[in-house]
Amino acid sequence: MYVTKYLLVFILSALFVIIYTSCDQVEQTDSSFDANLINQHLVTDVSFTEQYRPQFHYTPRINWMNDPNGLVYYEGKYHLFHQYNPFGNRWGYMSWNHAVSEDLVHWQHKPVAIPYGKKEEEAIFSGSAVVDHNNTSGFGNGQRVPLVAIYTSHYTREDGSTWQAQSLAYSIDGGESFVKYEGNPVLKYDDPDFRDPNVIWIDKTGQWVMVVALPRQHKVQFYASDNLIDWEFLSDFGPDGAIDGIWECPDLFPVAVDGDSQNTRWILHVDINPGAIAGGSGSQFFVGDWDGRQFIPDETISGGDVIWADYGTDFYAAITWNNIPEEDGRRIWVGWMNNWMYANIIPTSPWRSAQSIPRSIHLETVDGNIKVIQRPVEELHALRSEHRRIEDIAVSGGTHSLSEYGIYGKSYEIIAELSIGDAQDFGFEVRKGGNEKTRIGYNSQREVLYVDRTQSGEVDFHDGFASVSEAPMKLKDGKLILQIFVDWSSVEVFAQNGTTILTKRIFPGPESEELMLYSEGGESSLIRLDFWNLKSIWN
Repeated sequence: MYVTKYLLVFILSALFVIIYTSCDQVEQTDSSFDANLINQHLVTDVSFTEQYRPQFHYTPRINWMNDPNGLVYYEGKYHLFHQYNPFGNRWGYMSWNHAVSEDLVHWQHKPVAIPYGKKEEEAIFSGSAVVDHNNTSGFGNGQRVPLVAIYTSHYTREDGSTWQAQSLAYSIDGGESFVKYEGNPVLKYDDPDFRDPNVIWIDKTGQWVMVVALPRQHKVQFYASDNLIDWEFLSDFGPDGAIDGIWECPDLFPVAVDGDSQNTRWILHVDINPGAIAGGSGSQFFVGDWDGRQFIPDETISGGDVIWADYGTDFYAAITWNNIPEEDGRRIWVGWMNNWMYANIIPTSPWRSAQSIPRSIHLETVDGNIKVIQRPVEELHALRSEHRRIEDIAVSGGTHSLSEYGIYGKSYEIIAELSIGDAQDFGFEVRKGGNEKTRIGYNSQREVLYVDRTQSGEVDFHDGFASVSEAPMKLKDGKLILQIFVDWSSVEVFAQNGTTILTKRIFPGPESEELMLYSEGGESSLIRLDFWNLKSIWN
């Protein structure tokens, strides 16, 4: 029995090498498509210790991944679906892959949920998933509440032209398998680029509401339905905000201001590519109200400026989890930690791309103004180990290694409070080793927080990768508060209690483990630093 099992794994692995070699450079309509290898990721042996493999961020076992899709809490588990190429390490053969977690931290890889359809030349593009508690769709079997995926069907005609429409698939076995609705697509529009449906249930009107993107028109549209099948057009929104690239992956959801359920605003999230604040792909917020038919932005909150969700290069296509229990009360999301400028060529194998850590989204009053706040979910605390604290360190005229305090590593969390003093530039250098470093700093003259990865390790695979990302930010009483997550190939920086975020991929050598304080143009001080090594989620 054991010989047969391992012989089968060997044969499948050999076939995968052949398919991977032929598919790595191809488009989704290549004739090498082989549906028999759709779940090769479940049997291919991987160590999760490969160079650059994130240790506490979700990654597929092998192959290409992009947008998170269908985030939904269902029967005690967080479901993460995502865009996936089952046959190679570049974009193609778009399908929905699947993973589940009981704690938002440790993930179990599952079979591909909705595969690319070769027969119909139907790629399964981004979308959302809902729990149809009242069986409004009729997909339930009377025993189990149906889980319904709403996604974009990307069709390719014989002449090579493409068009997009919105479709449904449903599951009555807990998301283990999905059946495509025989009446697909359920929503069409006279534009070949019409994608990324995001659906929520609104109690007040007793309807499902969908927001979907018209990418090249810089618009989103809103539709309503009683049954997820028949949709009524409600309104358009846009163009507005950042419009230098296409709009994608919208999301609409309510958030209580300062936790007051009697004072609620609505957040509309829309991605843009290219044209984001850090170059290439990025995410923006609109804050306002939903009157049952249209989204009305509140310009007093934005001040007429774009509200960027993240000032780094590598946070895109984020969506929030549906159906999180009311007693939890959080709005939680993850984003694709990559950028379309270089997404297909980042130096990782046998997988490519990662998702961000899960973040909760809040609206809070800061200095009299409503701000969008993001914070790492508290479930990540379970990964903390080897806590160290240091206090009251003055830094002037260069760098100060923290190794003497036992503070160094490749995957860790920092919570720090610093005082600017009379320094012009101060902060941290992470993943330092030899000529490698990633600088996370604040420039007091220009009043910007920045992440500089120009010397972060492997940077020459794309001309635009060696970059500095900046976020405008004023200090309060000369104090800078940072929460930083460093992994084997990423940094995520949450500043001033989550008011400003920067996310960037980095590719340092495994020997680059030092953590440094630095100060230039004057003396600054570290008031307090808490440091935790973070355990791997793959153990």
